[in-house]
Amino acid sequence: MKNLKWAALGAAAAIALTACSSADEPEASDEPSDAPVMAEFPEGSTMAALADAGSITIGTKFDQPLFGLMSPSGTPEGFDVEIGKMIAAELGIDAGSIEWVETVSANREPFIESGQVDIVVATYTINDKRKEVVSFAGPYYNAGQALMVLTDNEEIMSPDDLAGTNVCSVEGSTPAANIAENYPEANLVLYGAYTDCLEPLRNGEVDVVTTDNVILAGYVAESGGEFKVVGEPFTEEPYGIGVALDDTEFRMWINDVLEASFDDGRWLTAWQETAGTVLPDPAVPTVDRY
Repeated sequence: MKNLKWAALGAAAAIALTACSSADEPEASDEPSDAPVMAEFPEGSTMAALADAGSITIGTKFDQPLFGLMSPSGTPEGFDVEIGKMIAAELGIDAGSIEWVETVSANREPFIESGQVDIVVATYTINDKRKEVVSFAGPYYNAGQALMVLTDNEEIMSPDDLAGTNVCSVEGSTPAANIAENYPEANLVLYGAYTDCLEPLRNGEVDVVTTDNVILAGYVAESGGEFKVVGEPFTEEPYGIGVALDDTEFRMWINDVLEASFDDGRWLTAWQETAGTVLPDPAVPTVDRY
């Protein structure tokens, strides 16, 4: 009887402990978790390496209003910058973990080839010559070469008016190459950055600045009425995202990201919050999966 008494007490205690334990544990829930779901990337891919590192290095312009301009806060802003942030976000990398590197026209290919940057988003025209040394995702925007002059200049209205004029552009750029090849009667003046052309235009050292229409539109918007863009664009400049030459997997993945952003509205929102404050909404480009 004594043994039965102790056995009964032990069983009761066990039941009580089990009840307490069950009450303390949270009940299972069918509600979705707030924790981010990380994308899975192929082992050994650039995407996997960047996602694991939690950071990415992006080359962009620091001197181009609307597309890539260094802000007073010390971080660049503009449409190109937003495209870079969007790609980083798809890798699980937040904006604070992006290292921005100033990339001018002449050093875009060398920076990609040397690995100084992971990608370049810098008003970077896709063309066959550049495809020999780097690869491109995109295009994510289609621009065109144009001309900018002083507001009171009524003599230059198109590239046919450039003979005998001083035309300012940038080393390593497609606009400069186009002027040199197709308008040799113009005197081409080259600098390292387009902002270097602005003061010479103001003081008459050069007669015209040429680059893509959207870049010039940014300078006009900030000029307080000093400058104007004349004529119509006279080339096609599809902007792409530069990556390493043989990294087809990464290039195709970025193309997937771009196409998804076209469909879900992120691309248009990025435009309207940056370049779209001055320029009209563009047509959605068609990605070239060469």
